[in-house]
Amino acid sequence: MSADNSRSDVLLPLRNLSNSVRCSRDRVRDGESNESSGTFSLSNFWEILNDAVKATSQEATKLSLIFSKPPSEEDCAGIAECVQKSVLTLSTVYFWLPKSQGVTLRKAVRDATVEVLDELLQLMEVILSSPVHSLSQEQLMSTGGVWAACDKFNQLPKDNRSAVLAVLTSNAGLVKDALEEVEQALAETQDPFADVLPDDDEDDEGLGGRGNQDTYWSPSDRLLVSQCRGLMKASGASLRKLSSAVRNTGAVETEDNITQLDDLADAAKDISPGVDDLALSLYPPMDRPAVNHNVCKLACVLKKVLEITRSSHVCAEADVCWVQFLSGAVEHNLEKIESLLNHCGS
Repeated sequence: MSADNSRSDVLLPLRNLSNSVRCSRDRVRDGESNESSGTFSLSNFWEILNDAVKATSQEATKLSLIFSKPPSEEDCAGIAECVQKSVLTLSTVYFWLPKSQGVTLRKAVRDATVEVLDELLQLMEVILSSPVHSLSQEQLMSTGGVWAACDKFNQLPKDNRSAVLAVLTSNAGLVKDALEEVEQALAETQDPFADVLPDDDEDDEGLGGRGNQDTYWSPSDRLLVSQCRGLMKASGASLRKLSSAVRNTGAVETEDNITQLDDLADAAKDISPGVDDLALSLYPPMDRPAVNHNVCKLACVLKKVLEITRSSHVCAEADVCWVQFLSGAVEHNLEKIESLLNHCGS
């Protein structure tokens, strides 16, 4: 038997394991949970899940060590069986988490589980593609990738309130970044995009690029950008206030409360993309029809979020004022922007 055929036989269990892990990964990514017919203990779930994640990390380490030198058929078959057992346990425990505990929480756990399986697949791909089995830098990095993915489970939200809060605070940070970019551009006295468009660009008539107003904002453009900034500020304020309300009064004791939190997260996750779309349409040369479309779209998203907030359990009596204030701010900014757009003939 040739050396290549012998090595192929040794690696067969690992190839089969790779296919099995890929199937488990796809099932976790696309499958539905097993709805619990009885009482579900979230604390027990996390205890068992953390044990499964720890076992997967340990088996990945053993796998890497075994393939730090040419393994025997017996060693390869044995570690493949152990890794497969840990992967099946991990994916099975994930499916214990029912949607009734929160779609947002389940998505966070699902994404983390898929990441572990993706990193494990990457490690096996490195091992299988290595012509000589040794503890290469690439194999060490892939092993570290599995460890890092497993360690992320320690930072996962442990209930749906925390999961929704993580979504809101993440989106608030993204909106803050987008707003700061627009404000920095507005603060520029000349072309705010001089570092994006090269100075030596020339148009068809041989004019310098800076002679073309398509490369910077006109005074009327800047006025419109300034007003759109108000709508972006209302977006950030809505996310911050909603985050505070969820943190202070969000509840997970009933399925109805959990569902309301999911509805808030589902609506609020459209705010950051809406702000990004609006900001992009403001870049010179300004696309005013696109600005109009994106302003209306973002305003609709904000109104929906505030309406859902107002009718949910997170809106205490003290929160009604800020919900009403921000609703008014959205409407005020929308009217101002539409007035500017109509004045410019758009």
